[in-house]
Amino acid sequence: METFWVDVQEAEGRPLRLKLITEPAETVSSSQLQNMAIRIELRNGCVGWGEASATPATSAEAALAKVCEFLRRSPPLTLNLVLQQIGSILHGQEYFSLRAGVEMALIDAVANSIDVPLWRLFGGVSNRLTTSITIPIVPPARASQLASKYYGQGFNTIRFDMGLNINAELEVIKAVKLAQPQCLFILDANGKYTSEEAVMVLEKLHGMGISPVLFEQPVHKDDWNGLAYVKNVARDKYGIHVGADESCQSMNDVKRVIQDKLVDFINIKLAKFGVLETLEVIDVARKSGLNLVIDSMVETRIATGFAGHLTCGLGCFKYVNLDSPLMLSEDPVFGGYEVSGAVYKFTNARGLGGFLKHES
Repeated sequence: METFWVDVQEAEGRPLRLKLITEPAETVSSSQLQNMAIRIELRNGCVGWGEASATPATSAEAALAKVCEFLRRSPPLTLNLVLQQIGSILHGQEYFSLRAGVEMALIDAVANSIDVPLWRLFGGVSNRLTTSITIPIVPPARASQLASKYYGQGFNTIRFDMGLNINAELEVIKAVKLAQPQCLFILDANGKYTSEEAVMVLEKLHGMGISPVLFEQPVHKDDWNGLAYVKNVARDKYGIHVGADESCQSMNDVKRVIQDKLVDFINIKLAKFGVLETLEVIDVARKSGLNLVIDSMVETRIATGFAGHLTCGLGCFKYVNLDSPLMLSEDPVFGGYEVSGAVYKFTNARGLGGFLKHES
């Protein structure tokens, strides 16, 4: 941060558009990933890649153009000063995803320059991780098929996106439990339940003999009292951990969650905080004793790869949910981490180790 001088020759962004695979029957959807890819080339010839998850196209393109112009015109600066300047240009929560993408690209370029893989740069605790996988709310028979397929591929932790139809969601969870009783379950309500509904879900699951290892964001992000209530019931009555995702959008939110003892876990996404603030949040959370789960938006192996390097390097995440590239109809990334079912292995290739095909 303080010793490497960054001298940018070229900085550019481009749309990253890929179709998604959706149910039923894992078909290619008309829905598209609409992210931004960021490429930064230093004067020493080293290149870094980053990715910003979906942001309002017009404002994101204008903001990214401003950042790229700054980087091209800037005299050589230490990495920490460059990142500070980027933070001042891309300030405000609406630009956190874009800022994360630019920070990724800069840090990747620097890691390439010093010939170090990112997972070593972040601490070198490990070079592999095991991710969970998400099963959508589909007919129970299909959910059972998916669970068996994923378990056969090595996935032992299954995540469910919930909050739309309680009865249908419970039927899916029940079917998956019958198909693969040895799997661990993570429930993510995405803030769509009331506290009463969240507790009812826990009661019904208990009646089925199902105990998830984590219940994420059971209530609306601003319902702090409801979050505390669900956490206390989940812990005291059922021994289930509760986590915050949407409720933790800033460092102030994280500090409030810690101070008021509102949850057991917080969900970390680079797109929520940016890379630098993510590292600060992780540090604060670890010192407080909070557990951590790392997650991502719908992203390619550029952004999830960066998150995976960070996960391996720090070695402090209880659960990992970096399965979003599996939702894409194609993989646009060359190189990068090696995938073997649920296990991602990060090599000694320098930096991110992966890149997008560059069209000049």
